[in-house]
Amino acid sequence: MKKTILLLVSLAIISVAAWYAYQLVQNKGKSDTELIEFAIEDVSAVDKVIISDPFGRTFTIVKKGKEWTDDKGGCIVQESVEFILDAFKKIEFKGYLPDNSHERFQTLMASQHTKVEIFQNGEWIKTWYIGPSAQDHYGQVMLLDDKVAGKSDIPVLMKIRGTHGIIEPRFFADERKWRCTNIFSLELSDIAMVDLKFNDEPKRSFRVTKDGTNMHVYQQGKELSDVDTAMIFRYLHKYKKVHFDLPNYELSEAQVDSVKNTTPFCVLSVKETNGNQSKLRCFRIKSEAVVQADGLMQVEDIDQNKFWSELPNGEFVKCQYFVFNHLFLGHVYFPLDLTGIKTHDGIIPKD
Repeated sequence: MKKTILLLVSLAIISVAAWYAYQLVQNKGKSDTELIEFAIEDVSAVDKVIISDPFGRTFTIVKKGKEWTDDKGGCIVQESVEFILDAFKKIEFKGYLPDNSHERFQTLMASQHTKVEIFQNGEWIKTWYIGPSAQDHYGQVMLLDDKVAGKSDIPVLMKIRGTHGIIEPRFFADERKWRCTNIFSLELSDIAMVDLKFNDEPKRSFRVTKDGTNMHVYQQGKELSDVDTAMIFRYLHKYKKVHFDLPNYELSEAQVDSVKNTTPFCVLSVKETNGNQSKLRCFRIKSEAVVQADGLMQVEDIDQNKFWSELPNGEFVKCQYFVFNHLFLGHVYFPLDLTGIKTHDGIIPKD
């Protein structure tokens, strides 16, 4: 009986040892292979990406149909998404780090990295941890957490196939960089009314109304006669593609509030045929630029190229006069009476 029990125990031990040996053989080289497999073969199935940067910011992009949005359904720059998907598909192994550098990079990446969580068909599949750039700035030190293989303990060097440069700039969590820059994307049939009020030069103010084929232009409440209908079409067509230049990277919240509490030089209001209304409040930017006019050097106290604008959602952005002068300069399209206004040649007059 004792011999039988001893035999059974021995067989059990041998079986466990054999299974363990089998697992070692099966897993031999597995981590070295799978933990450098950052690439995603089917990027078309990627439907969510969460990016977290070293500054504590997080931004989520989500695929809805053929378009990508933020997690609230807001418009984002599609080109930036394409750069990310390109990285998912073309990332490849560059090389191992020296053994004596592992601990240093592990410590460094634990405190400072960009985290990229990747989802396919609604399920998490991988997370990239992007650390310092390679010494030759061709690639990046990275760690991988994989749904199947688990999380790597040892960083490796990765690069984007066919690209000379680092990987991290493609992955940013600053929502300002993701925001679409379009302000108006209106077809002619979408517009019911446009009103521009210039607070410093009231005579420059005008309004355009459209009700079907009935169109009118008013200056300070008085309807203009002899307005060319073709010019009204031409003016309203300018609202088809209007973008701001830059998000606000300069002013603090307190400074933005201070500017908003001043009187805007122009208030641009648009009413759509569906009842939606939008209002832009435009503020000049102070400047100390030195320019030359008539052979003399002089200091301009107003930036002649850009101005601040408060968008309908309250966001504060920079806009270019070059873009908005097509909307501001009503006299180019309509017979406005600008008697007494000295500067109506394409440059917004100063205070």
